[in-house]
Amino acid sequence: MGKKEMSTYHRPFPNTWWLKRKPYVLFMIRELTSVFVAGYCIFLLVFVYKLTQGADVYGNFIDALKSPSSVALHFIALAFVLYHTITWFNLTPKILVLYKGEERIPQGLVAGMFYAGWVVVSVIVALFVLGM
Repeated sequence: MGKKEMSTYHRPFPNTWWLKRKPYVLFMIRELTSVFVAGYCIFLLVFVYKLTQGADVYGNFIDALKSPSSVALHFIALAFVLYHTITWFNLTPKILVLYKGEERIPQGLVAGMFYAGWVVVSVIVALFVLGM
């Protein structure tokens, strides 16, 4: 007697399953933001590459960045990157559980340390860029 084949039933699952609950929608938006983060990383690499190509090439690149479509794209990327960062900082205390002795450090304090670090690094970068 041969082996009996087992068949499994796969319930149909709609592609829009994530639109049914707000937490799923927010999660999918957060995942989408990673595309903008990666895209901006590529932009920064191109920026550095153009910088190595000489003053004329770099100047043309800077002029192209001043166009309204470029400015709009940067604002859109900024919004997505801020959403990505904020949701990541809010998620971190749920993953990174810290204890002081037997007592758990509150999640708000852990997230607050990340936000404080973000502000400090942002101020340092701003001071460096502004030449102060």
